[in-house]
Amino acid sequence: MIPADRYESLGELLHDSLIQYKSETALIEFSRKREAHRWTYLDFMRRGQRLARGFQDLGVGAGDRVAIVMSNRSAWLLSAYAAFYRGAVVVPIDYKLEGDEQETLLAHAEPKLLCTEYGEWRSMPSASIGEAPYRTLVADVPASTELPAGSEKLEAAYEGDADFEAPDFVPRTRQDQATLVYSSGTGGKPKGCMLTHDNYLEQYRTLMELFPIAVGDRYFSILPTNHAIDFMCGFVGPFGCGATVVHQRSLRPELIRHVMQKHRITHMAVVPLILEAFERRLDEKLDEQSTARRVALHGLRQLNAALTLKKPRREVSKRLLKPVLEKLGPDLRLLFSGGAFVDEARARRFYELGLPVVIGYGLTEACTVLTVNDLKPFRADSVGAPVDGVEMQIRDADAGGIGEVWVRGRTVFAGYYKDPDQTAEVLQDGWLRTGDRGYLDPSGHLHLVGRSKNMIVTAGGKNIYPEDIESAFDGLECEELVVFAKDYLWPRHRSDALVGEELIAVVRPKESDEAGWEADLRKRNRTLPDFKRVSGYLLWDDEFPRTASMKVKRGVLADTLRKDAAPERLQELRS
Repeated sequence: MIPADRYESLGELLHDSLIQYKSETALIEFSRKREAHRWTYLDFMRRGQRLARGFQDLGVGAGDRVAIVMSNRSAWLLSAYAAFYRGAVVVPIDYKLEGDEQETLLAHAEPKLLCTEYGEWRSMPSASIGEAPYRTLVADVPASTELPAGSEKLEAAYEGDADFEAPDFVPRTRQDQATLVYSSGTGGKPKGCMLTHDNYLEQYRTLMELFPIAVGDRYFSILPTNHAIDFMCGFVGPFGCGATVVHQRSLRPELIRHVMQKHRITHMAVVPLILEAFERRLDEKLDEQSTARRVALHGLRQLNAALTLKKPRREVSKRLLKPVLEKLGPDLRLLFSGGAFVDEARARRFYELGLPVVIGYGLTEACTVLTVNDLKPFRADSVGAPVDGVEMQIRDADAGGIGEVWVRGRTVFAGYYKDPDQTAEVLQDGWLRTGDRGYLDPSGHLHLVGRSKNMIVTAGGKNIYPEDIESAFDGLECEELVVFAKDYLWPRHRSDALVGEELIAVVRPKESDEAGWEADLRKRNRTLPDFKRVSGYLLWDDEFPRTASMKVKRGVLADTLRKDAAPERLQELRS
C-alpha cells in the first residue's frame, strides 16, 4: 500500500502507483466470456498520460470540471486519472439515468469536458446534436458514424503511437476539490456534493488499513463506478495497493459467476440484492445434494462458525468448505456491502460459510463510509463502529437512546455546490447532520433504526428522492402531495425503515374534489420507471407542516402520520 500521508492529491497518489507497480496487471476487461484487453500499470499510465495531453489541448486545467457518464470500463478510470493529472474536478454521473436527467446534472455542474460512451451520448439531446456548452469525447462510436462539431472519439485521444508531447502535471492541495458527486435524485434541485482530495486520501488510508488489498488481489467492479463505494474500492484503493481491477461489460448473472469462478476474484462490493442472488445460487446447488451431504455440510458450517468466532480464518474455512466456496469463487475473500440494509441472517450465513460480508454505513456527504465492521469479531446486527478519525454523536435522543446521527471528521464534504443554504442546514460547527436515526451500543457500534432524510434506498441500493417522483405529479388537481416509503412511516421491523420497496403518496385533496385527480395520478404514475412508481395513496385533510421557505417538514409530517394514521387507510392505486 502506498501511504496516503505522502501526498497532497489523488493525482499524485495515482501517478506514483502507476510507476511503483508498473509491471503488475492494473485492469482486465471482459466482453461476455472474452477478454477484451489486459493492461499493466505501465500500459495504463501511457494511455492515461496521452489522454491527459488531449485534455490539456482542450484547455482543461486546475479546477475545471470533467464529467464522466459511462458504464464500468477501463475508459472510466482513464478519464478520471487524466482529469486528476490535469488538476480538474471529476463529476461522476450515473449512466443509468435518462438522458434528460443526465443533462440536468450537466447543466448544473457546468463541465468543460464530458467523457461518455455512444449509447449514453445518443440519449443526451444537446450533446448528440452538437449544441452542448462543453466538449465531448465519446467511446464506442460506430466506424460509419460522423460526430458533430464539439465531439470526438474518446479512443483516439488515448490510443495511437507511443510518441506524444507529455502533458503538464497540475498540482493540487488537499483542500482543493477533487470531485462533484450527485446522488440519483434529479427531479428537484440537484444536490452536488463537493469532496476534497483530503476527503479521499483520508478515506483511502482508513479503509486500506482495515482491509488491506495487495499485489495479486483482484477486485471485481460490478457496482457503478460513479457510486462512492466502487470509486474507492474499485479504483483508488486497488490502484494504491497494486491490485487488479476487473470489469465485465455485461452484468448477466451467469457472466458474473463466470468471472468470479474462472478469474480468481478476491474482493468485490455488492448491494443486498446481489447477496440475495448469491444465496439463491448456493441454495440451488445444495438442493441438488443428497440429504447426507446436506447434513454433513451443516455440521461443517457450524464447525467453521466456531473456529472463526473471533475473526475470519480463510485457510480454515477454505479447507472445511471448499466445495461451497468454489461455487462462488475459489479465491473470494471479502464482500463489501453498502447502500441499503443487509439482512442479518443472510450476512451471518455467508460468514459461517467462510465468506465474510463487510457491513458498513456511509453517505455521499462523507465520502464513502463512516462506520464499518472490522470482522474482529464479525457482527451482523449493526453497521459497525466509526472508522478511525470519525467522531459520532447521537443527538436529541429519546428514552431508548435513539436520536439523530451527527458526525465529524476529515472525510466530511466541503458542502453542496451552488447551495449555501442547504450546506448550512447539514454542516454546523464542523458537524454533519446525517439525517439518519440510530443509537450506539455499549461497544460503540452504530445501529440504524430509521432514515429521517428525504432519501429512500431500495434493496438494490438505488437512491430515490421523493422530489423526483413528486415532480411527475406537478399540477395535479389537489392541494398537496408528498411521497414516502411505506416502511418508513410504519416499519414492520426496526430495519425496514432503511429500505423503501413500496412507495406511497400522501394527498391532501381540494375541499370540493370528488377524487377527480386520481385518474390523472394513475396516468402519470404509469410513465415512471417501475422502481419509482407509487403503489397507493393516503388521504390527509390537514395542511402539511412547512418551513419558513415553504418546504414540507417531512419528518414532522411523518411523525404525525405514524401517530394518527394507520396503514389500513391506504388505498391501492389501481393501474
